[in-house]
Amino acid sequence: MALFISEKVSFDVTALLVTGVLMVTGILTVEEGLSGFSNPATVTIGAMFVISAGFRESGALRVLGGLFERIAERHQRRGFLTVLLIVGAVSAFINNTAAVAIFIPVFIGLSGTLGTGSSRLLMPLSFISIFGGTCTLIGTSTNILVASIAVDSGLREFSMFEFAPVGLVFMATGFLYLFIYGNRRIPDFGRYPDLTRRYDMGGYLYDLELTGESESLGKPLEESILTDDLDLDLIRVFKRKGSESAARTRSSLESGDVIRARGSREAVEGLSRKNRLRIRPPVEWTDEDLIKEMDTLVEVSVAPDSGLEGKTPEQASMKRNYGAMVLAMRHRGRLLREGYSEVRLSGGDSLLLSISHERIPMLEESPDLLVVSRVELKECSRRKVIISAAVLAGVVAAAVLDLLSVVFGAVTGALVLVLTGTITTRQAYNAVQWKVVFLLAGLLPLGIAMGKTGAAAMLADWLLAILKSLGPHAVLSGFFLLAMLLTNILSNQASAVLLAPVMVTAAETMSVNPRTFLFALAFGSSLSFATPVGYQTNTMIYNAGRYTFSDFMRVGIPLSILLWVLGSILIPLIWPL
Repeated sequence: MALFISEKVSFDVTALLVTGVLMVTGILTVEEGLSGFSNPATVTIGAMFVISAGFRESGALRVLGGLFERIAERHQRRGFLTVLLIVGAVSAFINNTAAVAIFIPVFIGLSGTLGTGSSRLLMPLSFISIFGGTCTLIGTSTNILVASIAVDSGLREFSMFEFAPVGLVFMATGFLYLFIYGNRRIPDFGRYPDLTRRYDMGGYLYDLELTGESESLGKPLEESILTDDLDLDLIRVFKRKGSESAARTRSSLESGDVIRARGSREAVEGLSRKNRLRIRPPVEWTDEDLIKEMDTLVEVSVAPDSGLEGKTPEQASMKRNYGAMVLAMRHRGRLLREGYSEVRLSGGDSLLLSISHERIPMLEESPDLLVVSRVELKECSRRKVIISAAVLAGVVAAAVLDLLSVVFGAVTGALVLVLTGTITTRQAYNAVQWKVVFLLAGLLPLGIAMGKTGAAAMLADWLLAILKSLGPHAVLSGFFLLAMLLTNILSNQASAVLLAPVMVTAAETMSVNPRTFLFALAFGSSLSFATPVGYQTNTMIYNAGRYTFSDFMRVGIPLSILLWVLGSILIPLIWPL
C-alpha cells in the first residue's frame, strides 16, 4: 500500500513486484501468480480498448464533436446540456478516456461559442464521462473488474445493465449538482487565449539580427556556433526572401537575417554579445508570430499511464520522434518556460510544441500524447463507422441475451475490427493501455494471496469490530466511503482489487449478500472527483483547464459526500442485503 500511495514506482511495476515477491516466497504458486494475465477482466478490458479505438479511427467521434459545436451554436446553454448528455451516453459504452481525449479540444472550442472559460466546461466533461461509465458493465474497467471478481468468488455474474438504476441516478444527481451549485465553484479563467499568451511566452521570445561582424556569416545555421548555446532554442530564420524553420534551414546566414529564439533574457543577451547580434526591440507576441508557412503551434498533454511518464522532455525525444520543439510546459499546475529539461513528465502535463503541419498526424496517433489545442475532423469512413457500431452493438446484445460471455464477445469484436481493416494491427496495439493491463495482471493475484494468508479475513474483522454494532447497512456505507477515499489516492482498479476480498469476507461473516457489497465497491471505486490523480479523465483535463489541486477538492468533496449519502441509501434498496 505504501508503494502505491508514494508513487515512487509506477502502479503497474509495483503490482508486478508484489506478485513476484508473493511467488518467490511461496505464498502463490506460479500458476496463481500468472493468473492475472489470463483473467477474463484483463482480457475484456484490453479488448474494449480496441473496440473504442475502432470508433476513434472511423472518424465517428470527431464527427460527433462537430455535431456538438453546431448544437452549442444554435442553443447555447441548453445545447451544452444536450452535449453533456450525449457524452454520458457515449461513455457508457466506449472507453471514457478515448472519448474525453477527442472531446477536450472540442469543448475548448465550445467555450468560445458560449462566451465562457474552458475551465467551466472541462471539469463537467470529465465528471459526466465518469458517471456515464458507471451505467453499464462495459462502461468502465472497474465494473468489468469487479464483475470478474464476483464470478471468481462464486457469485452470480453481473448483467450488462444491472448497474444502470443507480448509475443513472448518480448521473442525474451530478447534472443537478454541477449546474445548480458546482458550476459556481468551478473557476473561470476566461476565454481560452492563444497559446503564446496562455504560456506567457512574451518574455522568452526574441528576434536577433545578424550584423556584418557576426562570426556565423556564410554558414548554414546548423554549422554555426549559434547552435552551441544549450539554453536557447532557435525557432526560425527570417531572410530577405521569406522565412525558414530553424530546424530545417540549409541556407547560409547573411547580414540582416533575423533569428527568432526562445530563452531567458540573460541567455539571449549572452548569445548576442558572444556572436555580435543585435536584439530587436520587444513586441507583443501572438501565435501568428510562430506560425509560418509549414510550422504551427500545438499544445499536447501527456496521456495518463503514458510511456513518457518518468522521462524528461529530452529523454522523450520529441524532436527526433515528431520533429517537434518544446517551447514551454505545465507540470502539476506550474508553468515552466525554462529549466524544464530535467523535469520528469507525469500524466496530465501539457507541452507547447512548435511543429510542422505534416507531423501533426503523428502526434494524433501517438498513444502517449493527446492533442488538446486543435482538432481536425478526420474524414469519416461510413463503412468503418457501420462496422464499429455493429461490433459494439453485437457485444452488448450478445451479453444482454446471454448468447456470449462479455469476454468472448469483446475479443471477437476486437478481432472483427482488425480483420475487416477498420483498424490496423498497429492501431489496435497502440489503443491498449498496457499499464492498465499489467496493473490488473499484477493486482489480481494479490487478491488470491489475501484470501490464502487470511489477510482479507483479518482486515474484515478489524473493520467489522468498528462498525458491526451499527448493523450491515452502516458497514456497507463505511466500505462504500472507504472505496471512494482510496480511489482518489490510488487508481480505481487498485482500489477495487485491494478491497474486493475484504468486502466479500465481511459480507459472508455477517451472512448478508456479498453482491451488494461488490456493487458498492464498483461505484465507490469509480466516483473519483476530489483529486485530479484518482481517475484518468481528471488527469487529462488538469492542465488543459489550468486547474489547481484545490479546484478539484472544492468542487469534488461536496459532490462525493452527496453521492456517498445517496449511494448508502440506494445500493441496498436495489440489491437487498
